[in-house]
Amino acid sequence: MKADLIKEDELHILLIDVAQKYGYDFTEYSMASLKRRVNRLCLIDKHKSFAELRYRILNDEEYLSRFVEEITVNVTEMFRDPSFYKTIRETIIPELATHPHIKIWLAGCSTGEEVYSLSIVLHETGLLHKTLLYATDINPSVLEVAKQGIYAIGDMKLYSENYINSGGIKDFSTYYSAIYDHIKLIDELKLNTVFATHNLVADRSFNEFQLIICRNVLIYFNKDLQEKVLTLFDDSLENSAFLALGSKETIRFSDLESKYTQIGREKIWRKNC
Repeated sequence: MKADLIKEDELHILLIDVAQKYGYDFTEYSMASLKRRVNRLCLIDKHKSFAELRYRILNDEEYLSRFVEEITVNVTEMFRDPSFYKTIRETIIPELATHPHIKIWLAGCSTGEEVYSLSIVLHETGLLHKTLLYATDINPSVLEVAKQGIYAIGDMKLYSENYINSGGIKDFSTYYSAIYDHIKLIDELKLNTVFATHNLVADRSFNEFQLIICRNVLIYFNKDLQEKVLTLFDDSLENSAFLALGSKETIRFSDLESKYTQIGREKIWRKNC
């Protein structure tokens, strides 16, 4: 079976079909990245032609869920890039603490590891009780994983190291209980968290936030879509609020650059008053 079964023009047709029938618009995602993932799906599920894949997606809503899950990237871990969380803890948290109520949006939250990482930082700095955290993703199936807060026990050694390197002040194991080969994070970490589907491509701003975190999502969008999503974030941030992106993402050379000031070395910017 060919590794490049689906051609770029066929992929474009399929993406338009999916957008028109289901409302999932991937037409402005990076075509090279999407093409690799769709062809991988064809190899795994043994589709022999573009027509076969197209028919399955457009006539089987359950398979659509698999399609969406495969082409949206869900690589994440707790306290990923510990220096990022150290900056959140030491530099951003003191600023957030000046607000009577805090609203944070974690966009593209995937399976939730970074949501709970942030909750732990907020808990340890005494802000979790007055914070409302919105965790959103386009993919309903990864949101279900996030809501459960259950992860493989084999990942805990790495997560514990990340936590310590990020400035964690407790024994990381106090935040979960073991269940055979998995762990369940304590419920306290999600008491003030709203998990919801949100499409960065099509949906509008839904609140005003003091901090928006969207890490390692924009790298999969083309330039026009990146600009559109950055504008959405700008519309959703209060003056003097913070925008945090992934290590390979930036607002440099965007229309927003002049409106923000970078905080230290991390990919965190503060909106000018």
